[in-house]
Amino acid sequence: MTTATREWASGVGVLDKASALLEIVEQAPAPLSELVSRSGLARPTAYRIAVALERLGLLTRDSHGRFVLGPRLGTLAVEARYDRLARAAAPVLAELHAATGLEARVLRRRGRVQICVATSADGVAGSGGTEKAPVGTARPVTAGAVALVLLAWEDPEEIYHGLRGARFTAGQLSQVRRRGWARGADVMVPGEVAYAVPVRIGDGRVVAALSVSGTPSRMDLIPSRRLGAAVFDSAAELGDALQRAHTAPAAPRGRYGRTASGTR
Repeated sequence: MTTATREWASGVGVLDKASALLEIVEQAPAPLSELVSRSGLARPTAYRIAVALERLGLLTRDSHGRFVLGPRLGTLAVEARYDRLARAAAPVLAELHAATGLEARVLRRRGRVQICVATSADGVAGSGGTEKAPVGTARPVTAGAVALVLLAWEDPEEIYHGLRGARFTAGQLSQVRRRGWARGADVMVPGEVAYAVPVRIGDGRVVAALSVSGTPSRMDLIPSRRLGAAVFDSAAELGDALQRAHTAPAAPRGRYGRTASGTR
């Protein structure tokens, strides 16, 4: 009999045992002895399952040899968040495009590249999919306004690695953190200028950058205060939408996994 609280149960023995170990480690790092005592599993069983989870990247070990949640779980959580990001961005970008006449995008950083997650052209009737930087477009995160925003609020070690080969300095990142925005080259569309701000969720973490871009002459037609207000308001709206999506309860599912609306 296990002493860990079973929040999830599948009815499949080995999966439920693995889930029990994950629940324990989710609360705090745990040595094997604690996994055994709290799960109620025999030591060989707990060890075998913990090592299997470690091989799958669902668990790993810290410098003290304790089991902790593995990197794969973090990756899955991040990907789920970015799925929500793309969905939540569509109406926000459409409104921002209508207010400014500029192409609006949401971009995120993945390793050494910045990726376009959503663009206002997706929601503009008659665009015909002719946006200048379609969803999925990737560029190195070493130059431009968006790169500055995506890196400025990272932890010091990430900033150190991000500055390798970058066309900006730690001082420029510091300036972006102080003022909260960046303006400069749009590496997604050569020859254009971008104005970018961070997208934050409830705990203050920066999860993406929101930008508008256009030719220098077109950007200069919009007063900087009006442009900044529009982009910051949109970023705040998107952050709020992400937070609501994160905390909203899942739709109840009936038999065969359908929601109340009949969709899967």
